[in-house]
Amino acid sequence: MMRYLEKIMAKRILIVGATGLIGGLLTRQLVEQGEGANLHLLVRRPYREDVAKAKIHVQLQENWPKTIAKIKPEIAISCLGSTMKKAGSKEEFAAVDRDLVGAVAKAARAAGAKQFIAVSSIKADSSASSFYLKTKGEAEDLMRAQNFARLDIIRPGLLRGERVGDERVGERLAIAASPIMDLFLPGPLRRYRSILASDVAGAIVALMGKDTPGEFMHENDAVWAMVD
Repeated sequence: MMRYLEKIMAKRILIVGATGLIGGLLTRQLVEQGEGANLHLLVRRPYREDVAKAKIHVQLQENWPKTIAKIKPEIAISCLGSTMKKAGSKEEFAAVDRDLVGAVAKAARAAGAKQFIAVSSIKADSSASSFYLKTKGEAEDLMRAQNFARLDIIRPGLLRGERVGDERVGERLAIAASPIMDLFLPGPLRRYRSILASDVAGAIVALMGKDTPGEFMHENDAVWAMVD
């Protein structure tokens, strides 16, 4: 595993959304297992954690495409994600979860990225009646339009993990109840079970550098298989 990571960390890796739950866990995993000299974090606000030699780019969203062009990532990873409550409106939610994700994918492809890995949502579908799932699905469509050599989309169930300074009351209640609710989701319904954010981050690490071309969807069972 260490030799594999050394090989991957020799590539230029871009992470957007590193200040979020999954992005933060992913960054820590990579920094702990490699020196991070080729790891680039593109963020909207200062990154407060010690990330060793990782390069941190604090930029306004409108400057992200230019910054990505300078980084020239070989692997680009999107951990961007918000909630309706945090965003404040449907328009602001879509601006991040669809438009910004799409802009990052487009800029990464133009900069030469071969692989794009993104965290989406279970049942994401651009034709869904749910605004949340529709927006996530539209973001996936924007990624597909870039024709990456390899596109990996992770569709987890409810994420479990500690969000520092992020009060999502409804989500916290759902997480608290998830161990019981998961018992009622057997077989094919396992895709709707809750999942540790650290497992999703671990799956991203496992996917980095995979060179089989095409588009790959990874739901809960696939994520668990990668981190077992």
